[in-house]
Amino acid sequence: MTKLPPSGAGKLAANFPEVWQAYEMLGEVAANSGPLDQRTRRLIKMALSIGANSEGAVHSHARQAIEEGITPAELRQVAILAITTLGFPDAMAAMSWVNDIVKE
Repeated sequence: MTKLPPSGAGKLAANFPEVWQAYEMLGEVAANSGPLDQRTRRLIKMALSIGANSEGAVHSHARQAIEEGITPAELRQVAILAITTLGFPDAMAAMSWVNDIVKE
């Protein structure tokens, strides 16, 4: 099993390791189901997390993106792109969640 995620997901993984293992396996299968590379998949997951208005998911994907070499500027652009689709308030919330993780 990989490093446990923080917060609720980590607690679930610790308490229900079989469920977490199945969840990780589903993630791997989904990731490998098409031609998108890891970088593109991470940016898409970031955008989906912003669209779902999920602060925890944005934090998680921002952390993973930085570990994978995606720049703070790229993450912030994903938040900015949300303005015309989701609206200014949701985009600014997303920007604040990115900035929680990316402190420059």
